[in-house]
Amino acid sequence: MERTEERTEKIRRVLSKRQLDLTVVLENVHDPHKVSAVIRSCDAVGIYEVFLIYHSGQKFPDLSKKSSASAIKWVKLNFFDNVGECFLALRQRGFKIFTTSLKADSISLYELNLAEPVALVFGNEHSGVSEEAISLADGNFLIPQVGMVESLNISVACAVSLYEAFRQRLVAGKYDIPQLVGDKFKEIFEIWLRK
Repeated sequence: MERTEERTEKIRRVLSKRQLDLTVVLENVHDPHKVSAVIRSCDAVGIYEVFLIYHSGQKFPDLSKKSSASAIKWVKLNFFDNVGECFLALRQRGFKIFTTSLKADSISLYELNLAEPVALVFGNEHSGVSEEAISLADGNFLIPQVGMVESLNISVACAVSLYEAFRQRLVAGKYDIPQLVGDKFKEIFEIWLRK
């Protein structure tokens, strides 16, 4: 692929906005279109990597590059077959973890501090986030709604949540200070140039 100056500058600009301390965790989400839509939203708000948990016989879906408009090329995917191991990896990197569920003790999305290191966990539309994930998380949130239907499509719920994080982070100046720097920036920059 030809490396144009414009493309090189775009890669540099996009990497300078990548958020290492904001991520999404998907638990047993098997619809490839929904996973792809989530990854596309993650790319749009500058998320560097996404965590995917598939357990209890669930398998990672086959993702078409077309369905995610090639966003999958620009977001690192981390795979786990165990909720505990995934959450431990996140905690070791300083993340607070919040699950999404319509529990009585859920707080509003708009009460969360999404400018701090945070991982937002979404489950599939049939069974939601597992009780194990809820019990291991720092808290649980919901997106306020006033309609008859109680929940949003997972990809929509994720996009709404991520854009609230984007708004909070813009206000806090988080996109003004690059998080990918030094050797790590050079390494990812070279990898992206080859894509």
